[in-house]
Amino acid sequence: MTRSLREDAIDIWSAGVAAVDSARLVEAAICRRGDEIQIAGESLRLSEIDRIVVIGGGKAGAGMAAGFEQALGADVVDDRVSGWLNVPADCVRTLRKIHLHAGRPAGVNEPTEQGVLGTVRILEMAASLTPRDLCIVLLSGGGSALLPAPIEGITLADKQIVTRLLMQSGATIDELNTVRSCLSQFKGGGLLRSLSAGRGVALIISDVVNDPLPVIASGPTVNVFPNPTVALQILHQLVSPTSIPANVLQVLQRAATSDQRPSSAALPPFRNVIIGNNQTAIDAAALRAAELNYRVARQTTNERGIARDIGRDLAEQSLEWRTHRTTGRGWCFLSGGEPVVQMVATTQPRKGGRNQELVLAAAERLWNEPLTGLAILSGGTDGEDGPTDAAGAV
Repeated sequence: MTRSLREDAIDIWSAGVAAVDSARLVEAAICRRGDEIQIAGESLRLSEIDRIVVIGGGKAGAGMAAGFEQALGADVVDDRVSGWLNVPADCVRTLRKIHLHAGRPAGVNEPTEQGVLGTVRILEMAASLTPRDLCIVLLSGGGSALLPAPIEGITLADKQIVTRLLMQSGATIDELNTVRSCLSQFKGGGLLRSLSAGRGVALIISDVVNDPLPVIASGPTVNVFPNPTVALQILHQLVSPTSIPANVLQVLQRAATSDQRPSSAALPPFRNVIIGNNQTAIDAAALRAAELNYRVARQTTNERGIARDIGRDLAEQSLEWRTHRTTGRGWCFLSGGEPVVQMVATTQPRKGGRNQELVLAAAERLWNEPLTGLAILSGGTDGEDGPTDAAGAV
């Protein structure tokens, strides 16, 4: 029986999702042989390590933690591993030694008081390490909302107001994280500065175009210092000053006029390693498309812009390329990136996200066109699209 284009599109997308399976990526980055463990190519001796403390968070955190325990082996895990990760509530499960903490409800991508509680605990664990301890940080998309720790002078409610205002204004992920980093003890290198371990490694699954380390989960393990001057510029450009809590502006203005910068001299040896990203998923999807006898006409991993605009553009390109002859099953476009949704203030239920908006916009453009031989799928790799358990739309 001939497969439908819808089935093929889901198959190709599923191959991309499988390639960035969080447990699989972590297991591939770690190898243990007796007393030696290799972490992303670096060899370490277990005999020289007292404790292995695993901390971090993100929407893929549960799988990453499970993959770490599996790769290291039950004997080592039980003997010297402990840890804490903030993850969405629907990802919480029991692992051998790494605690998974519900940092926010499922489908609510905003910081919560439970997230603050967990982040404070992570910072305490980081500060308790000794020179003979190894710190492993596991980070993935969604880490910014899951790992909140407001700086002195502002509350979580203040941060939530600022975050919502920026999202409603169509701020990019870079702009959003620049502001959040300046309001956090954890982000913008805050976790790295709190570490007292002998050595540390961050294993990172990137959900940001071009993998900028300061932006992924707002860069908690990157040796950078947040720039309050730039944060103020972003806020003034995108948000009405009267909407911003006065104490947030005061804290940022005070920081912008201060010359204080933390010293890098006391930081432990630390590596940040990208173990999976958009390219990983796109490459696997391209391979599966070829196996299904499609000719891949285009591969991009840096799609930016407004989701509805990209949806219309993809619809236009699909109509154009449908007229080009080819062998096999036909043409396949593969595109990954970080389109944004321009939210509006509303008291009505809000459902869906960038993927559903993109496909809806494409469907609107194609409404009066013959749809024979054409399918558009936009899907996420984390199992959520906005505050729903959908991952996208076809």
